[in-house]
Amino acid sequence: MADHMTFKQRFSAWLADYPDDAILRKIFQGVVAVTIAVLALDLAGMNGLLKSSDTASSPAETAPRLDVPAILAPLLPGSDRRGVPMPRADGALAKPMSFELVGGGRLMASGTITPGVSEAFAAEIAKRGDYVKTVVLNSPGGSVSDALAMGRLIREKRLATEVEAGKLCASSCPLMFVGGQERRAGEKAAIGVHQVFAASALDPNVHRDEMSDAQRISARCQRYLGDMGINLQVWVHAMETPKDRLFVFKPDELKTLNVVTSTPAVEPSEVPAAKTRT
Repeated sequence: MADHMTFKQRFSAWLADYPDDAILRKIFQGVVAVTIAVLALDLAGMNGLLKSSDTASSPAETAPRLDVPAILAPLLPGSDRRGVPMPRADGALAKPMSFELVGGGRLMASGTITPGVSEAFAAEIAKRGDYVKTVVLNSPGGSVSDALAMGRLIREKRLATEVEAGKLCASSCPLMFVGGQERRAGEKAAIGVHQVFAASALDPNVHRDEMSDAQRISARCQRYLGDMGINLQVWVHAMETPKDRLFVFKPDELKTLNVVTSTPAVEPSEVPAAKTRT
């Protein structure tokens, strides 16, 4: 007979078998079970145990990566990011600046501008006489005093300066670069500046008035840039950029601020093999 009962009849029969308090107890147990299940799902989601469909397809994970040096990031089309981390010098750039004479009157100056290197540079220029026409730079910077001395000598000799395509001229190197009578920068040459600081700031055993030193050096650099005919907005960018970062100028800025006056006359691949090196 039970096989012929409808669902409504079966449910009525089930209620008849249980007292009211037993029915309410089962309903309460069901509500508690559902609540515990919902809380467990929320907790799993908060701890990352559940991956939502939105996260799996986020733009950050699907965007293409651009494998270019960070130093060149401001030069990428459409990029307006400024103040990149100061690149760590390694290889030849980490070594003291050396000079290599190549064909076409080009003197390659590569490496870190160490204290006293301006004397070696002056000796190199004196030894080569009028043969040197262009000083080609690739340097992460270094001693400000030596960069200023080399820049003034370059201007006195009416030499040109150049940063080849894809090469670096950072920190104090642009001070040397702007000494050129004619100043050339290749495609994606990275020319950047940041704040100057006294060498004593790197030595915890030396206690000096660093604020006074910094202002004295800053005034000296501004006077130098004015003498070279460079727009002093260059120095504003330098002073606004911490020493562990680098403000890399865009090509149009280099021309507007009179840092660069022309593009390289020859491609690096066309430069003849080296003759001598010191």
